[in-house]
Amino acid sequence: MKDEVLLPHLFRIEYRKLVSVLSYMFGIQHIEIAEDIASDTFLAATEHWSIHGNPANPTAWLYTVAKNKTKNYLKRNQLFEQKLRPAIRYTSSASEEMEIDLSPKNINDSQLAMMFAVCHPGISQEAQVALALNLLCGFGVQEIADAFLTNKEVIYKRLTRAKDKLKEENFEVGQPGREQIGDRLETVLTTIYLLFSEGYYSTSQNTILRKDLCAEAMRLNVLLAENELTNQPAANALLSLMCFHASRFDARTDEAGESVLYEDQDETLWDTALIKQGENYLNLASIGSKLSRFHLEAGIAYWHTHKKDSAEKWENILQLYNELLQLAYSPIAALNRTFALAKANGKPAAIVEAKKLDLKTNHFYFSLLGHLYTEVDDSLALEHFKTALSLAASTGDKKMMQKHIDRLQQTATTVI
Repeated sequence: MKDEVLLPHLFRIEYRKLVSVLSYMFGIQHIEIAEDIASDTFLAATEHWSIHGNPANPTAWLYTVAKNKTKNYLKRNQLFEQKLRPAIRYTSSASEEMEIDLSPKNINDSQLAMMFAVCHPGISQEAQVALALNLLCGFGVQEIADAFLTNKEVIYKRLTRAKDKLKEENFEVGQPGREQIGDRLETVLTTIYLLFSEGYYSTSQNTILRKDLCAEAMRLNVLLAENELTNQPAANALLSLMCFHASRFDARTDEAGESVLYEDQDETLWDTALIKQGENYLNLASIGSKLSRFHLEAGIAYWHTHKKDSAEKWENILQLYNELLQLAYSPIAALNRTFALAKANGKPAAIVEAKKLDLKTNHFYFSLLGHLYTEVDDSLALEHFKTALSLAASTGDKKMMQKHIDRLQQTATTVI
């Protein structure tokens, strides 16, 4: 890897590990200390490597410096030493030299513990996702602001309030037990799901950031799947869902970065290895008797990895949406169900159902109506696509609506 990209790459990968391990040691009340030590470590790397060049083993260099900085902090901070050292993990007695465990196992354990800390029920979902991006994924405040299309001040306040809440609750960062997993696993999975969703369909135009968000969500989910206590059907179902969606990532945009509709996607660009992984996780998710929304959404995503239209495909998708809406209703799921209904039972039946939704402020709703009325009543279809264009927020969505409008207008001109 080139010198100029090595340190930013390592920051994204290793910063989160250092923060998790140190927060696991110090406790969530002292998370700023963990962040400061991790930041100082990379500042030292920036200064030293620019003069002396990259070390033979950059990761080992970072870990050594992080350990030394932690020890130095404890030595010079008497109050911290007196109050916290007796409780710090990995130290048998106060007289022993403190050892910071940066083994792969402890890094994974620390990140798993932090995941359950971040998903505290007293913190809003938006704040949970922001904290996950910041502490577990190594994203900076500006990157998070870009992902949520807001400014740094908003994200900074969101993170500060969330961290303050964790301190107030005096929450202990530790390995989750069966009871805690039972109480909080659904929240953890929802946070990961929202993180992936922000990447898979983001109003941000930064496509690199979008892929990073999806990759980070999948990485956190893998940590759950690899842990004996958290390797539960719902976790495997979510991982299956993300594999299926990620398998079509490269086909979702063209060379100009514009969105490509599902029916126009180049199937040869789909990642067959990820599809196979998704099928494997879906099989693992079939164990047990509890059905989650992730099972149903993974089933829908599975059928979308079969490009060829068939009555079986769309009938299965329709029935899965019917179950999903009963279990966890959402307007977007209802819109998608109506599209499946059109494929299974025809556009007239779908138009009747679509009108019942009446989502007058949602551009997806009018885009769906435009699609349903195309070749049924093209003038109405054109009207709905124009409304969708006026409501769309992102450049990509606006371009897609304009394409539909241009196509319909061209068809009308040809007919005349």
